[in-house]
Amino acid sequence: MSTGYYDDNAERFFADTAFVDLSEGRRRFVAALPPGGRVLDAGCGSGRDALAFHQLGFQVTAFDGSAAMVARASALTGLPVLHLNFADVAWCEAFDGIWASASLLHVPRRELPDIMRALRAALVQGGVWELSFKLGSGERHTAGRLFTDLDVPAAQALVDEVGDLETMAISVSYDVRPSRETEGWTNLLVRRVG
Repeated sequence: MSTGYYDDNAERFFADTAFVDLSEGRRRFVAALPPGGRVLDAGCGSGRDALAFHQLGFQVTAFDGSAAMVARASALTGLPVLHLNFADVAWCEAFDGIWASASLLHVPRRELPDIMRALRAALVQGGVWELSFKLGSGERHTAGRLFTDLDVPAAQALVDEVGDLETMAISVSYDVRPSRETEGWTNLLVRRVG
């Protein structure tokens, strides 16, 4: 997964995403976590969600593959943010929840099962995981970025392929950013069961 787009466009991406209100999207994830639980923000981008979880009293670990976004997320949150790629994830049963909002969508489809198994291993038994993909099907390249788009059946098939995950909720939502209201998202909340 290349992070060049985010390194080259960090200032604009931060401005476009850091203050978008996604509290509604975080609500079901937070409701499934134990109070003060350990949360991994995987591919944290601007740090917006890591900051929100921290302010809610969770113990937050955040990482991003873009060095420029790591710097901005750390400055926004006041938290140490790790410069890490998905392929480097090696935690074992370290988190009660993983938040992967609009981040795994940049992983090629053929690599997603292995990347997701590594993330699943980072969850405790019974831990929950929120992830989202752009609504669609197949891979596409746009503005120097790879997107793996999934509709609801394809998202469920991916969860089944990864294994040891139970789907708690799956839904379609639409972007809350101005002028992006027609862009759909496939959102999943899953639980580690194995």
